[in-house]
Amino acid sequence: MDNNMSLKIKAISKNEAFARSVVGAFCVELNPTMDEINDIKTAVSEAVTNCIVHAYNYRDGEIEINADIDGNCLHIEIKDYGVGIEDIEKARQPFFTTKPEEERSGMGFTVMESFMDTLDIQKNSPSGTVVKMSKTFDMNKNKADKT
Repeated sequence: MDNNMSLKIKAISKNEAFARSVVGAFCVELNPTMDEINDIKTAVSEAVTNCIVHAYNYRDGEIEINADIDGNCLHIEIKDYGVGIEDIEKARQPFFTTKPEEERSGMGFTVMESFMDTLDIQKNSPSGTVVKMSKTFDMNKNKADKT
């Protein structure tokens, strides 16, 4: 592992923008394109919002964010200790939501999966959910873009 960071935030809406900015800034050493940074920030935003809305239902809670850089790969882990996901495979389906009354689109995991190279969702022990995502960067492509 070349570098890592950890962040604990309160599960409140105003921290979503902070979390996405911190992870976006952390990955700059990988020389990502603006599109890649925006993809990462969007995926983090979706994961953090899921914690706030679904894991804690807008109540007090804590979200842990860990990011590691290993070579040219960024690994992100977002963990909550909320209610957890009853059926992870069902929750991964596009348009599935447990909050239709709030006009939720049910696309959070789909967005994360489309913007990142890998997405893994696990139950946290003793409660909650762990979302793990990674993105690999083509370091040669980014160097060529700068010449």
